[in-house]
Amino acid sequence: MNRTDTLFAALADPTRRAILARLAEGEAGVMELAEPFEISQPAVTRHLKVLEGAGLILRRAEGTRRPCCLNPDALGEIEAWCTRLRETFAANYDRLDTLLANLQRKDAP
Repeated sequence: MNRTDTLFAALADPTRRAILARLAEGEAGVMELAEPFEISQPAVTRHLKVLEGAGLILRRAEGTRRPCCLNPDALGEIEAWCTRLRETFAANYDRLDTLLANLQRKDAP
């Protein structure tokens, strides 16, 4: 799996997206992140490992606490992929507009 696939796979899960949304508000520990979910702390830890493996979050050891925060550079690759896709769509629509204009000119009396 390439890096972009790994990022999208990590973002595919709604719990992981909710965790990222929470981390957008600021750093949090595993127990804080587990609070709003009806899943176990080990399940939240597994989600965090997926997010960390995808490079979306950073974790550090602080005694027994392992606070997490967003990786500020993580979404750059997804943003670049979306930009390329947007540019491709725009080019396709421009070609379609040109084709339709040419067809309308041919049909005009």
